[in-house]
Amino acid sequence: MTRLILRKDVDNLGHVGDVVDVKPGYARNYLIPQGFAYSASESSARRLQQERQQAVLGVEREREKAGEAALLLEGRSVTFKVRAGEEGRLFGSVTNADIAEQLAAEGLDIDRRDIVLEDPIKELGVYRVPVRLHADVRPELTVWVVAED
Repeated sequence: MTRLILRKDVDNLGHVGDVVDVKPGYARNYLIPQGFAYSASESSARRLQQERQQAVLGVEREREKAGEAALLLEGRSVTFKVRAGEEGRLFGSVTNADIAEQLAAEGLDIDRRDIVLEDPIKELGVYRVPVRLHADVRPELTVWVVAED
């Protein structure tokens, strides 16, 4: 195992400043080259302290930006008029990419990967879809899927 100090949050591993033990290949081939971590040593600990202060400020700025975007998204609804069969089943589906495209048309730039849609929508109805803007900020968007006339 290789001992590393994380420079950035890594899902399922840890947060900024955590000292973690990982397999050597994961450290050598991914974490260190991508700038997510560096080896744990005395000089690294001092460097970490400086980076942590800057990271805390950066995280606060990101959280504030996400909060502002959440205010724009919360309570917003998006409507899709689609062809549907007799029992309300769609001919096709509504995906997170479709939702992101509709939001972009309305002037909101949200990445499709941040729209948390477990499975594509395949039936008519009203759906509450969470949007992951930040680890602490997850507003919900209302998606209406209605039949074409």
